[in-house]
Amino acid sequence: MNRRNLAIIVIVAVLAVIALIWSTTGGNSALAKYDNVPVGQSFASQFNVPNAILAQVGIGASGNFPSKTTKAPLAINGKPAIIYIGSEYCPYCATERWPMIIALSRFGTFSNLHYMTSSPTDVAPSTPTFTFYNSTYQSSYITFISREMQTNMMVNGTYPTLQTLNATENNMIATLDVGGGIPFINFANTSVLSGATYSPLILQGMNWSQIMAQIYISNSTISQSILGSANLLTAQICKATNNTPANVCMQSYIQKIEAFA
Repeated sequence: MNRRNLAIIVIVAVLAVIALIWSTTGGNSALAKYDNVPVGQSFASQFNVPNAILAQVGIGASGNFPSKTTKAPLAINGKPAIIYIGSEYCPYCATERWPMIIALSRFGTFSNLHYMTSSPTDVAPSTPTFTFYNSTYQSSYITFISREMQTNMMVNGTYPTLQTLNATENNMIATLDVGGGIPFINFANTSVLSGATYSPLILQGMNWSQIMAQIYISNSTISQSILGSANLLTAQICKATNNTPANVCMQSYIQKIEAFA
C-alpha cells in the first residue's frame, strides 16, 4: 500500500469517527435552547446581502437545480405564488431556509422569523436554521406561502404536527414532487425544487452568527453554498415575476443563471 492510499484511508476513517461523534452526541444540541427565540432586527438585517458580494459568488457551489413544469402559472392574491413545504426536524429544510430567506428578502420583507435547529437525532443533527412557522412576509411582487408540517423534537416516537396541507397543496406534492422529499419549493408553477441545494454538513459545529459571518466572505465554502443557492432561487423567482424588480432580476449574474438553470 502506497502512502497516498494510506492517507486516503486515514482521512476516511477520521471523517467516519467525526460523523459518529456528531450522530451520537446530538451535534449542535447546545443550540437547541434558542429554538423559537425571535430573530432580532440587527441579525435579520444581515439577510440583505450586498449585491457586490452576491455577484462575486454567482452560482457558487449550488447544486440540485430546479425542474421546469408544464403547469399553468400559479398566482395567489394576484401575484406569482412561491410555496415552500418542509418541517422543522428536517436537516435539508434547515439548510435550504438560509438561501431562501436571503433570496426572498430581495423581493420583500420578513417579520417574526424565529431561530430553530433541526432534529438532534437526524442527519447533521441540530443544524442551526430558522422556522417559517408564525412568520409573516410582505412583498409587492410575490405571494410567499410556507408550511412547516412538523416540529423538530420527537414525542413518543413521532414529530408532532405543526401545520397541515390543504387539498391544493397535497395535489401539488403528489403531481410535482416526484422524489417525494422535503424541502419542496414551487416557484409559481414555472419550476419546482425537491430537496436541498447543498449539504447541511457544512454548517455543523457552527452557530448562527458564525454562519452569517462566513456568508459575507465570498470565497468561503459556506458563502459559495448559501449565496450560490440564494442566487439560484432568486433566478427562479425572477422567471416567475417576468424579471421584476429589474434592480434584482436584471443583474447580469442572475440573467446568466436564468439562462441555464
